[in-house]
Amino acid sequence: MSFKNQIVVITGGAKGIGRGLVESFAKENADVYFLDMDFESGNKLENELNDKGYRVHFRLVDITKEIELAEVIDKIPKIDILCSNCGIFPQKKIMDMNVDDWEKVQKVNVTSTFLVAKYSIKKMIGAKYGRIILTSSITGPVTGFPGWSHYGASKAALLGFMRSACLEVAKFGITINAVMPGNILTEGLVQQGNDYINSMKKSVPVGFLGDVSDIANGVMFFAKKESRYITGQTLIIDGGQILPESLEALA
Repeated sequence: MSFKNQIVVITGGAKGIGRGLVESFAKENADVYFLDMDFESGNKLENELNDKGYRVHFRLVDITKEIELAEVIDKIPKIDILCSNCGIFPQKKIMDMNVDDWEKVQKVNVTSTFLVAKYSIKKMIGAKYGRIILTSSITGPVTGFPGWSHYGASKAALLGFMRSACLEVAKFGITINAVMPGNILTEGLVQQGNDYINSMKKSVPVGFLGDVSDIANGVMFFAKKESRYITGQTLIIDGGQILPESLEALA
């Protein structure tokens, strides 16, 4: 597939799944703008990809700050595709969590999605075209894990937002869909060590953890012009992780 002459905006693009999205869209000839708060990683990725001949633009921005984000979005010529991927997942159990812990996760994971979608949609309406893809998770909408009640709530909230928002913008040729990753081999997971990674593999029927490119493939499916009749839908990308009733089913 090719996204030539299309502009893609990706939030949280400096590392992990977001970095995979930046690289994948760039390789498919898109003009990529990625937003992140990590200057060092973002600047390094921008230089690496532009040195290879791709068209990549890093923008340092706190996307939870509306005015700052709106100014960045306004300066982008057009937006054909938005990948709202920014997210944090600090682990903390309910009895150890305070309101600030809870609200920080909601602000980064949910409020930022509302804001970047709002200002991107303004541009898309004028063009009567747009593809918006949210990065949710299996954690929250389908599964749970101790210490991630705030994270799970935020990822479930994204799907509720999607299902109503997609109805508001459908008449403008804009679709909104979501991918729901399982365990993906990102920098954060690698830092947990081989023992942790091997234990995670045991819960995945296909026998290995997904790569960021696996998520990018799903996102690019929703991002295609040909996916015009798909909106308000989710795609679980987890190697079958949610399917077994017990570990015995994987024996």
